[in-house]
Amino acid sequence: MVKKQFQAESKRLLEMMINSIYSQKEVFLRELISNSSDAIDKIYYKALTDESLDFDMGNYYIKISADKENRLLKIKDTGIGMTKEELENNLGVIAQSGSLAFKKENESKDGHDIIGQFGVGFYAAFMVAEEVKVISRALGNEEAYVWESKGADGYTIETANKEDVGTEIILKIMENTEEENYDEYLEEYRLKQIIKKYSDFIRYPIKMDITKKEPKEEGSEDYTEYTEEETINSMVPIWKKNKSELTGEDYENFYQEKRYGFDKPLKHIHIHVDGTIRYNSILYIPESTPYNYYTAEYEKGLELYSNGVLIMEKCAELLPDYFSFVKGLVDSEDLSLNISREMLQHDRQLKLISKNITKKIKQQLLQLLREDREGYEKFFESFGRQLKYGVYSDFGANKDTLQDLLLFYSSKEKKLVSLDEYVSRMPEDQKYIYYATGESIDRIDKLPQTELVADKGYEILYFTDEVDEFAIKMLMQYKDKEFRSVSSGDLGLDMTEENNKAEEEAASNKDLFTEMKKQLEGKVKDVKVSNRLKSHPVCLSTDGEISVEMEKVLSAMPNNQQIKAEKFLEINPDHEVYQSLKTAYESDKEKFALYTNLLYNQALLIEGLPVGDPVEFTNDICKVMV
Repeated sequence: MVKKQFQAESKRLLEMMINSIYSQKEVFLRELISNSSDAIDKIYYKALTDESLDFDMGNYYIKISADKENRLLKIKDTGIGMTKEELENNLGVIAQSGSLAFKKENESKDGHDIIGQFGVGFYAAFMVAEEVKVISRALGNEEAYVWESKGADGYTIETANKEDVGTEIILKIMENTEEENYDEYLEEYRLKQIIKKYSDFIRYPIKMDITKKEPKEEGSEDYTEYTEEETINSMVPIWKKNKSELTGEDYENFYQEKRYGFDKPLKHIHIHVDGTIRYNSILYIPESTPYNYYTAEYEKGLELYSNGVLIMEKCAELLPDYFSFVKGLVDSEDLSLNISREMLQHDRQLKLISKNITKKIKQQLLQLLREDREGYEKFFESFGRQLKYGVYSDFGANKDTLQDLLLFYSSKEKKLVSLDEYVSRMPEDQKYIYYATGESIDRIDKLPQTELVADKGYEILYFTDEVDEFAIKMLMQYKDKEFRSVSSGDLGLDMTEENNKAEEEAASNKDLFTEMKKQLEGKVKDVKVSNRLKSHPVCLSTDGEISVEMEKVLSAMPNNQQIKAEKFLEINPDHEVYQSLKTAYESDKEKFALYTNLLYNQALLIEGLPVGDPVEFTNDICKVMV
């Protein structure tokens, strides 16, 4: 028996296969099962044109068996088998795929697609096996052959005895090392686990003899072990079934089986596309957030299958970050897989799929918003913040996609409303969409800055998430209506009478405001008479892009760059405190300074900002009390 050498480049490739191409050793079984499935597919293809062949699905299967004592793992199929020449060409020359050649010859025929495209998957066996034996008998041939190899040193081919058509691959599993536990590939539970993970939806039965127990006698605690052949894989994936065949319960059960979450999905999306790129997909919108969703540990992505074979558990490229909460899978026949069948060589197909999936998710969420408001608000409570981050990120590139999905608490409705609902009921004279920011709805309700806008009868949106105002700054406007903060220096209201009154008061007490500004130098840009306050004595307003709430968020970040809002201290000329302030300015400069500090610190506390010197502040209060 003459040992043949692999071609030089094939030998080098085999060494790479064993050491670096696959990231996980367990995928060797996925590859061998996929090859077995291909071998059965080839008989199916031939039966389409050869009337002498009768393809009865019940006669075709893949059988996995383990012999622990001799450290042997066997993968047997009833597929088309290989001739001596095919063993030589397909296994002797790495990356020459019989499946790929067969696929090209039969591209125009209807039927199943061939999975194996590279002819390298077989060699993944050498990651776990010290010796590989392939016994095969081709369809239409009486003779069988055995191909044997211990790796890169070469292989032999000789005649063998095999009664039936098909292929049997026998792996001599390696001994354990300090780094690797190879015993697991002989364990029944582990083999079942790998099959379910990667090959659950192979279209032919994958069978194993499963060890079971039964009581020796009724009520006895002594058991007898026996084996029973079971089909391990599900075979027909739910996503390839017609939607009309499935119920809501079927989709929910699949969600639980795949362990996408411990909750129930709010919505499912079943997609079948047969166009430029063909794919099937089932997506789920969860009801609640995973415990680690808003942490760095959370990993987004959909399961990616190629013809029912799992390629990636988390394909991040299929989902935009703002829809990272979506669970599910995509199965495509048209993916350009790389040599290890783990990653993609080109992302064009992924981009097309991702674009369509994104569109479908948005449509489903809008439908949920229209038809099940309670359900949508439940979803938004869990994932609304992620949508807002999506508006803010990438310099607002996704705002058009997301703006109609946003909800904010309304001062008038006392519940969450959409931007479309807000704009649809705006009075004709209202120019802007008004909003107020704060840590909670209760605190915003009490803000002095809301008084004037509310008095005009205008609705105010309450922003309580730290990302809200950043997102709105990116959004800028909605349906040609600009956003305007109630704390903005310019509210955009027709306030001729109020403005005239404020200007007169400021002019007549110019020195007072100049002195206050001097005392608060470095803390506020200016002190001025307010035209917005009704019942409160004082407030802060801002000018520019940075608001007080944005300042608070930025200050809490690790790389705090000391970015500050441009603040103005506004005094209510109609409040009794203002009269006391004027009296103190005229007769008691020390008391005037005390009142100025107190009013400024009051304004800080209203905004939820820390006072500069708490001890000084409490002492100032004591001075007023005595």
